[in-house]
Amino acid sequence: MNSIRTVLVTGGARGIGFETVKAFAAQPNVRVIALDKSFESSNVFPNNVQKLEYDLRRKTASDFQSLVATLEPVHTLVNNAGTLFCPSPALDQSNGGLGFTPDQVDDILDTNLRAPVGLMEAFAPQMIYRKEGRIVNVGSVSAFTGHPDLWYGVSKAGILNATKTFASLLGAHGCTVNAVAPGPTLTEMYESLPQSRKDMVERTVNSGRPAHPSEVAETILWLGMSAPLYINGATIDVNDSSYPR
Repeated sequence: MNSIRTVLVTGGARGIGFETVKAFAAQPNVRVIALDKSFESSNVFPNNVQKLEYDLRRKTASDFQSLVATLEPVHTLVNNAGTLFCPSPALDQSNGGLGFTPDQVDDILDTNLRAPVGLMEAFAPQMIYRKEGRIVNVGSVSAFTGHPDLWYGVSKAGILNATKTFASLLGAHGCTVNAVAPGPTLTEMYESLPQSRKDMVERTVNSGRPAHPSEVAETILWLGMSAPLYINGATIDVNDSSYPR
């Protein structure tokens, strides 16, 4: 039996994804595939990380099946890739309502929801065959709130629902499907927010600061490597009480 565990992390070039790649790569007998649409950042990857340039947008189920067929068996899938737009004003009708263009809506839904679902569908057969596998989806506290960036909130709520669905489908086969819901986290996405939004979210956390990406990554690592199998279909909040539930 192969003792090497392979982990695929989408959106692995920066932010939470990059910290997650490093966290898994630091574990013994783990090989990591970092998938991203580009690797233009200056982040330096460990030697046991394979960089895979792949754009998750506008892909079909057969596209994801073809991708999976090119890869070695994957034991842990981390659906981290995400995108967000900040339309202004919120009810600007020039783009068809709510300030989003149709392409922006498709980018958000493709990256945050359709691709994770497509990858879970594509990897499910091999996990069922092995009777072992772990999937961790990166949601957001915005899934539980009326988020100002409508389609971002919708996509994150959707991925948490999909987490429960796939947990019920794969759980009987020894696989776990869980999610994390980070609050404000110090990433490029967070830095792109207006200062008024940053001030607002930081007032809601006990520590008065956004999370470090590594704090979210440590939670993903636990779910993707060592969390009990009885934790399945769960969403772990990583938000310092910014939205207690």
